[in-house]
Amino acid sequence: MSLPHAILTALLEKPSSGLELTRRFDRSIGYFWSATHQQIYRELGKLEQAGHIRALPSRAPARGQKKEYEVLPAGRAELAEWVRRSEDPKPIRDALLLRLRAAAVVGTEGLEAELRRHLALHEAQLAEYLGMEQRQFPPERNAEADRLRHLVLRGGIELERFWTAWLTEALAALDGTGRHPADC
Repeated sequence: MSLPHAILTALLEKPSSGLELTRRFDRSIGYFWSATHQQIYRELGKLEQAGHIRALPSRAPARGQKKEYEVLPAGRAELAEWVRRSEDPKPIRDALLLRLRAAAVVGTEGLEAELRRHLALHEAQLAEYLGMEQRQFPPERNAEADRLRHLVLRGGIELERFWTAWLTEALAALDGTGRHPADC
């Protein structure tokens, strides 16, 4: 249910075409809520049909010209209602955690390389998030919208810090030292 709300949020920030939305998902929203090009276009159709968005009139009619969408009052109301709703946290579903559990039964062959690969990916993502934070959120950017966007990024930073620490601990447990990074 959250993809339509992610799209409404993005369109309220800036009216966009489906292609522009896809690019914006790749650069920002996609870090915490991913969607394919096809999913975005399918959802745009549903949102338009529900009266939550509309295609802006084009300046010069042309075949194949991209539609740019904006949020209508009904879409803004739906998004505001969604923000107010209660929702329980979702259980974690992570294949790497399941692999670790399975390794306890079938053996750890190949697991160290996969843990190291994941560690490198999370370290790279953490570095990217820290760079984004430095570029996009200087101390003088303190409006409420900036603080909320920064808070989302901080959540991503803290998740990546968790994963890098946990993967370091998992590698230590796998090599038999069992030393927790905090003990070092």
